[in-house]
Amino acid sequence: MNLTKIIGSGAVIVSIFMISCQPSNSDVTVTVTKNVQASAPGASADVKDGVVVLTGQVKDEASRMAAEDAAKKTAGVKSVVNNIVVMAAPEPTVTITPNDALQQGVNDAIKDFPEVTATVNDGEIILNGQIAEEKWKRLKMALDGLNPKKVNAVSIKIK
Repeated sequence: MNLTKIIGSGAVIVSIFMISCQPSNSDVTVTVTKNVQASAPGASADVKDGVVVLTGQVKDEASRMAAEDAAKKTAGVKSVVNNIVVMAAPEPTVTITPNDALQQGVNDAIKDFPEVTATVNDGEIILNGQIAEEKWKRLKMALDGLNPKKVNAVSIKIK
C-alpha cells in the first residue's frame, strides 16, 4: 500500500470521527437554551449550525452578558449573536397627598409666615401675600416636601 492511500484513509477516518463526535443541532439547542435561561430568565436561544442567536428581554446588562457567556461556554457553539434587549426601569410613582392632609401640612408650613396665605385645590397649593426672598426659599422647600401636584406662587410677591 502506498503512503498516499494510507494518509488519505487516515484523513477520512479522522473526519468521520470528528463529525460523529460533534453534538447535533438539537443537542446544542437544548443545552444552550437550558444554560441561557438559567443565567438570564427571559432570554431564549436559537441554534443553527453552531451559531446561537439570543433573543428576549432581561432586567439588566449583567443578565444580558451572563446569557451570552453561558451560550459561548456550551460545547458545539461556534459563535453567538446577542439580540437580547435590556428592559427600561419602570418610571417612579409620584404620590400626591390628598387635599385634607395637604391643607393641614400647608397650614403648619405657613404658620411662621403671617404675611402669606395658602389654599389647597385638587392637590395644588395656591399662595398669596408677600415674603422676603430668604424666607421664601425655606417656605418653598417645606411646601415641596408635602408632595403637592404644584405650588402656585403667581400671586405672591417676593421682596
